[in-house]
Amino acid sequence: MSIYKDYLKEIEERKGQGLHPKPIDGAELLSKIIEQIKDVDNEHREESLNFFIYNVLPGTTSAAGVKAKFLKEIILGEEEVKEISPEFALEQLSHMKGGPSIKVLLDIALGSDETLAKQAAEVLKTQVFLYEADTSRLEEAFNAGSAIAKDVIESYAQAEFFTKLPEIDEEIEVVTYIAGVGDISTDLLSPGGDAHSRSDRELHGQCMFEHNKEMQAELLALKEQHPDKRVMLIAEKGTMGVGSSRMSGVNNVALWTGISSSPYVPFINIAPVIAGTNGIAPIFLTTVGVTGGIGLDLKNWVIQKDEEGKTIRDEDGEPVLKEMYSVKTGTVLTIDTKEKKLYHGKVELKDVSAAFTPQKMEFMKAGGSYAVVFGKKLQTFAANVLGIDVPQVYAASKEVSIEGQGLTAVEKIFNKNAVGTSGATLHAGSYVRAEVNIVGSQDTTGLMTSQELEMMAATVISPIVDGAYQSGCHTASVWDDKSKANIPRLMSFMNDFGLITGRDPKGKYFPMTDVIHKVLNDITVGDWDIIIGGDSHTRMSKGVAFGADSGTVALALATGEASMPIPESVKVTFKGEMKSYMDFRDVVHATQQQMLKQFGGENVFQGRVIEVHIGTLTADQAFTFTDWTAEMKAKASICISEDETLIESLEIAKGRIQIMIDKGMDNEKQVLKGLVDKAETRITELKTGIKPSLRPDADAVYHAEVIIDLDEIAEPMIADPDVNNEDVSKRYTHDTIRPLSYYGGTKKVDLGFVGSCMVHKGDMKILAQMLKNIEAQQGKVEFKAPLVVAPPTYNIVDELKEEGDWDVLVKYSGFEFDDSAPKGLARTKYENMLYLERPGCNLCMGNQEKAEPGDTVMATSTRLFQGRVVKDSGEKKGESLLSSTPVVVLSTILGRTPTMAEYEAAVDGIVLTKFKPSTKQLVR
Repeated sequence: MSIYKDYLKEIEERKGQGLHPKPIDGAELLSKIIEQIKDVDNEHREESLNFFIYNVLPGTTSAAGVKAKFLKEIILGEEEVKEISPEFALEQLSHMKGGPSIKVLLDIALGSDETLAKQAAEVLKTQVFLYEADTSRLEEAFNAGSAIAKDVIESYAQAEFFTKLPEIDEEIEVVTYIAGVGDISTDLLSPGGDAHSRSDRELHGQCMFEHNKEMQAELLALKEQHPDKRVMLIAEKGTMGVGSSRMSGVNNVALWTGISSSPYVPFINIAPVIAGTNGIAPIFLTTVGVTGGIGLDLKNWVIQKDEEGKTIRDEDGEPVLKEMYSVKTGTVLTIDTKEKKLYHGKVELKDVSAAFTPQKMEFMKAGGSYAVVFGKKLQTFAANVLGIDVPQVYAASKEVSIEGQGLTAVEKIFNKNAVGTSGATLHAGSYVRAEVNIVGSQDTTGLMTSQELEMMAATVISPIVDGAYQSGCHTASVWDDKSKANIPRLMSFMNDFGLITGRDPKGKYFPMTDVIHKVLNDITVGDWDIIIGGDSHTRMSKGVAFGADSGTVALALATGEASMPIPESVKVTFKGEMKSYMDFRDVVHATQQQMLKQFGGENVFQGRVIEVHIGTLTADQAFTFTDWTAEMKAKASICISEDETLIESLEIAKGRIQIMIDKGMDNEKQVLKGLVDKAETRITELKTGIKPSLRPDADAVYHAEVIIDLDEIAEPMIADPDVNNEDVSKRYTHDTIRPLSYYGGTKKVDLGFVGSCMVHKGDMKILAQMLKNIEAQQGKVEFKAPLVVAPPTYNIVDELKEEGDWDVLVKYSGFEFDDSAPKGLARTKYENMLYLERPGCNLCMGNQEKAEPGDTVMATSTRLFQGRVVKDSGEKKGESLLSSTPVVVLSTILGRTPTMAEYEAAVDGIVLTKFKPSTKQLVR
C-alpha cells in the first residue's frame, strides 16, 4: 500500500473519532501529494491540492522543505499549477515561519528577476524567524551593493514586520464560562493521562475538561449564542492554571475559544482569554503570553476585614469572602484595552492594567511572544549592519532602579545575566531579557518543544547555553506502544539539536529515565545561573529556575535567552531547633502553614521568588524545599547557602556529571565536561574567597519576610486535599496542612508512594532502615497496603547498591524493575507488598500508573489535584495526602495513619535530617 493510501486510511480512522486529517509533517507523503497535483488527471488531485495548501506544518519539518521547494518552482515558472498562482505561492511562503521558506524567499529576492525579487522582498519584510545563515546572506548581499538587500534590511531596522501589524482592538467583548470553583489545575485543561497526544493538537483537544463532553457542549453552545464575542474561561474563587505551565492546556483553551493563527496551518489557535478570582498561576500566565493571550486577575471575591483591618472569619475559622461582582457563566463583559479596565455594560468592575503592560500588548499584537523576541533580535541585527542606533519601536525594557537600595538574590542574578539594558542597577519590577545557562526538556512536553523548534525554524542549540537535557522520566513507568512510537523520535531530534538526552539514539549507552528536575539540579553548577525547564518543578537548589511551557523552553534552546519581569522576593529564615524524629519534609509543609498563619490566610508567596536562607543543607535536601515552592504558588525559589555547603553540593554535582560522562552521555561539544570544568572553577573561587556564594545585600527590600519556628513543629505535617470540604474552593489547594495527630491513627490508607522529585538518596536509606527497624520490633515486615517506590535517578540506585541499602529493599520487595523487560502495561491493581519501580515520575505524573479509583493514597510526591494520582470512584472520592517518607512507609505497614507513638518507634535511631539553621550572616 502506498504512503498516500495509508494516509487516506488514517483519515477514515480519524473520522470515526470526530477528527480531521492529521497535519502533514513528512517529506515522503507530501512528495507523493505533489506528484498527484502535477498529474491533472489524477483521481486524488483535488484533495491533494487541499492537503498541500491547508494541511502542512510550517517551519523546518521535512514536509515544509518539500512545500517551499515546490512553491519556489511555481514562482519561477518551472512548474505550473492553475490553482496556485505565483502570487498565491508567495502568500503561502509568508505563512511558513522560516527555515526553508526563508531560504526560498532569499533565493528569489537576491535572484536575477527584478520583478520577482521585489515581490519576494515584500514578503521577507513580514518575516521574523531568521537565523544566522539567513541574516549572513542578507548582510553579504548588502555589502555587495544589493538594493533589494538594503531595502529589506532598512525595513527590518524599522521593525516594519511589527509596526505594520494591525493594532489590538480597543474593546474586546467576552462571555464568561466558569470552568471550575476553586483552584483549577492544568490537568483539567490537559490531563496528564493524555500526554501522549499533545503534539496532535486536534486529538488532544478532545481531552479538554478531562473529557467532560457536557462541559465541552456548554462551551460550544456559548460560542454559538455569542458568535461575535470571545469566551473567557474562569477559575471562580481560585487561581487558574495551578500545577504546571502546560502549553498543551493553553493550546486546548485556544483551540476551543481562540483565533486561528493562519488559514494555511490547521489547529494552531492563539489569543485565548483566561481569568481567575486570584488570577493566573505565574508559570501558566507566561504560557498564555506565548500565544498572545489575555490573563486577568478578577478579584471578584474579596476577603472581608473588620474595622481594625483584621480578617473576618466564619465559625470554622475560614476567611469570609464577599462577591464584589458576578462573573457567572454567560455574563457578557467588555475589556477596554485602551483604558485597561473591565466593564459590565457601562459599570466599571476592575482595573486590569497588569494584564496590558506594554510588553504583553506587544505579544497580543504580534500573535505571541516568539515573534517579539525574534523581532527584537532581527531589528538589532539590521541596525548594526546599517551602523545606526536601534530605533525605539518596541516598548523600552522596563527598568526599575532605586538609588541606595540593596539587591535581593534574584535581583543580583538578573543584573548579572541581563542583556540589552542601560547598565543601571535593576530592581524588582524591571522587565528584561536575560541569558539562560541551563535548559531542561521533559518527555511529555518535549514533543511539543520539538514542534515549536521546527515552527520557529531552529536547527541547533544556542551556543551561549551551558548545557541542556532531554529527559525520559514522565514516560518511565510503562514502555508501551505510545512511548515506543514517540520517545525514540523525540530523543533523536533533541540529540541532533545539541541536548544531552536520557536515551541515546545510537544505543551506545543504557536508556536513563532519571527525573528531569534531579538531573537539572545536578548539572546546574553555578549559584548565579538562570535555568529554564519544561515543568513546573524546575526549581533548583543552585541559581534561580523557572518552570516554563514547551514554547518558552524552545525559545531558550534556540536563542539562549528568556524575557520576563524581575519578580519580588519573600525572605524565609528559620529559628529554633528541629526535633530528632522530624523529617525535613515536615519543615517544608510547616513553612507553608506558618506563612499562611502569619499573614491571615494570604499567600504572600504567590507569584514571587522565595529566597530561603537554608544555609546548611546540601543540594539534595535543599531541593526538597525548592521543589515544593511550586505548590506554594511561588514563581521561583533561591537557596542561600554557606560557602562550605555550596562547595559540598558542587562536589556532589561534579561526581554525578562525571558518571554521566563515564556512561557515554556527553556529546561532541563535550557539554558535560564543560559543566565539570565550570564546577571546579566555582569551587576554587569559593575556597579562595575570590567570589563567595550568592547572598543578598543586607539592605535589600522584600515584599514580606517569614520566620519559620522549628520549635513549633512537634509532629509530622501532612498536606491534605480536604476532598469533602463543603466549600469546593477549599479542596485540592495544597494549603490545608495538618499534623499527624489530626487523623487519630485511624485513617485508612490504601496505597503508599515513595518517589518523585521530592525524594533523594537519603529517603531511600530511611526506607531501608525503617524496614530493618520494623522487622526487629515485630519479627517480620508485613504490608497491609501496597508501597510503590520509584527512586528519582539511576545514580541513586547505583549508590544504594554500593552501600548495601538496595539489597535491603530487594529483600522486602515483591517486585523489582527489570530494564531488560520494562513493563508494557500500566498497573490496574496492586497487592499488599513493596514494589521497586523503575526510576522516574511514576504515580506522581498520573499519565501511566495510577492508584485504584477511590483509594486514599499517602505519598511523598507533589500533586494532590483531583484525578492526578487517583481518580474518584462511584462510592468514594480518591485522595492523595502528601507527607514525609517515614509517614508513607509506616502508613503502608499499618494500612492506616500511624499514631505519634508508632511513628517515633519506627524512626528510632534514624537520622532523618541534620538541618540546623545557619548561625552565619547570609547577607553581604
